[in-house]
Amino acid sequence: MSSILDHAPRDARGEPHPLSQYRGKVLLVVNTASKCGFTPQYQGLEELWRRHRDRGLVVLGLPCNQFGAQEPGDAAAIEQFCSLTYDVTFPVLAKLEVNGPGADPLYIGLKREKPGLFGTQAIKWNFTKFLIGRDGRVIGRFSPSTKPAALEDAIERALAKPAG
Repeated sequence: MSSILDHAPRDARGEPHPLSQYRGKVLLVVNTASKCGFTPQYQGLEELWRRHRDRGLVVLGLPCNQFGAQEPGDAAAIEQFCSLTYDVTFPVLAKLEVNGPGADPLYIGLKREKPGLFGTQAIKWNFTKFLIGRDGRVIGRFSPSTKPAALEDAIERALAKPAG
């Protein structure tokens, strides 16, 4: 069985971004969008990143345009929006698909490890969050309406666990 850390989605420049570089860290993977009602969550995600990155948290934004075409821009536009509007400093990778035949292998793995309510694997909307432990296993899936601050306890528990 492969690990989430075996995946390498593309970065904003189109280069592979191997998640193996985060082995031993806690990851918060979020499908993001710039024109969504949940877009202000970028601020809370950035706060989590700044508060916990020195202890091993990595927040990864993965833009997605599959929900209401709410991420229409190219990589440069997304990067500029995130930086200027929310002072985002955590990695924001290339736009990808999370559902359907074009779903990125990372999201196929995330959904397999942690299906949503009633066993459905589909991502319902932007800002669905996956918390991945230091061992590369998905330990939590959180709905778009779950504010980043509400993940504080789960992140603390994940950070408290040693790698391996």
